[in-house]
Amino acid sequence: MQNQQVTGTIVRNMEKVIVGKREVIEFAVIALLAEGHLLLEDVPGVGKTSLANAMAKSIDCGFNRIQFTPDTLPGDITGVSVYNIQKSCFEYNPGAIMNHIILADEVNRTSPKTQASLLEAMEERQVSIDGKTYELPSPFMVIATQNPVDYLGTYNLPEAQLDRFLMKLSIGYPSVADEKRMAEYYMKQSPLKQLMPVTDKETIRNMQEEVKRVQVHRDLTSYMVDIIDSTRKDTNIALGASPRATLALIRASQSAAYFAGRDYCIPDDIQKVILPVIEHRLILSPEARLNKLNAEIILSRIISKFRVPILPVA
Repeated sequence: MQNQQVTGTIVRNMEKVIVGKREVIEFAVIALLAEGHLLLEDVPGVGKTSLANAMAKSIDCGFNRIQFTPDTLPGDITGVSVYNIQKSCFEYNPGAIMNHIILADEVNRTSPKTQASLLEAMEERQVSIDGKTYELPSPFMVIATQNPVDYLGTYNLPEAQLDRFLMKLSIGYPSVADEKRMAEYYMKQSPLKQLMPVTDKETIRNMQEEVKRVQVHRDLTSYMVDIIDSTRKDTNIALGASPRATLALIRASQSAAYFAGRDYCIPDDIQKVILPVIEHRLILSPEARLNKLNAEIILSRIISKFRVPILPVA
């Protein structure tokens, strides 16, 4: 199918920059097609910035990198109204958020007030300044990063903001073979500078609309809702997944099916995306932490309790 050719081309193009991390790249493309946002939690230097930049270049979209620091202000993100003396009126001066692919680098290093400036943009895809609303460009995606090791001078992302990220991923270190291959690539030249677009904004917008039309059988919907509901009742979880998480899981499953070249979902699509979509939305109980449990273990146990639906043959 044509959509498989386009998505495959995007992944292969990004692999020229991010070596040996095909699964992470695939998840990033799935999130893009689902119109979702991505949270990358990993140590420095594994390619988080390069991943965002490579995606923007591959789909011929604008890219802005925002380096979050304690003194970053909300106006730096959303923009401000500036008085024009010649015209005797206020004019909107766009902030860094006004672009297609936004890298929110070290998002947990800025104040909660500045973090909150992303909420409207991520959910409604607009910003409001002095009572006026400004639409963000389409496609639009926030790729945020945070360091899981260095907590000095950081502010934990609130649950409301974590819930707005479709997926949370970790790139991780490359294998020895992949790192040697990467070293050979980068000794000659920077692959990122040589990267060329393989599709365009209009194609991505059309694909995002096609993802919404992917069929999801009611048995699969019930299966997903039952799993989400169980996260709210599990004694190891203090705060379960929200209804937004249900919608996110459905849309991510649609996108995974579309990525695989189908116009209908199967259980494998849900299994592929459920952990990166749901894990970061759960808050564990103190007892679970004392027992050294994590969200992945608990969620995997919940999933194993439910029978995977067997869909009727069309």
